Parts: sequence; C-alpha cells; structure tokens
Amino acid sequence: MRGLRLHDGRRCGHAADVVQPEPPHRPECEDCAPGAPGRVRLRQCATCGHVGCCDSSRGRHAYAHHEASGHPVAVSLAPDEAWAWCYADETFLVRESG
Repeated sequence: MRGLRLHDGRRCGHAADVVQPEPPHRPECEDCAPGAPGRVRLRQCATCGHVGCCDSSRGRHAYAHHEASGHPVAVSLAPDEAWAWCYADETFLVRESG
C-alpha cells in the first residue's frame, strides 16, 4: 500500500507490499454475530480486505485475523481516523502528505 509511512518518518516494508482493498460494501465485522454488543471500531486487512473489529472491541477480530493469516497491515475504517496499523512492526502508519 503505497503512500503510508511509519509515524516517525521511517518506511514500513510491510505497507509497501500490500494493496489497499476496495472499501467494504457493508462496514461490519465479518466475525461478530449480527447485532452483537461491544464493537468499537472496524479495521480492514490491507492484504485481503477482511473486516474485523478493533482491539478495543470484545472480539478483537482484526487482530485474530492477523494472527491466523499473517497479514501484517490493517487500515482503520473510522471516518475520523486516517491511519493503518502494522501488527508485525507494532506501529502506526500514517498517510504521506503531498
């Protein structure tokens, strides 16, 4: 996923190898039961497009997807958040300006 960098100015090698998937048609955690309580924010896998709930949610399904698949980067789907998270490097990725 080009256009992302580590928050301190370095580049993340994982972000360069993945492609931003299409936005989900239905922004819901793919693993939570419909209407289940406890979902806070959604994250989308930058490798395959899987949508899971964040680490502040009960299910932590975005992290579980990373653990099961090894896919390193998840993008926040929250409209007020413009970042991604690299699970492998345990760091935020921010959009490059310009």
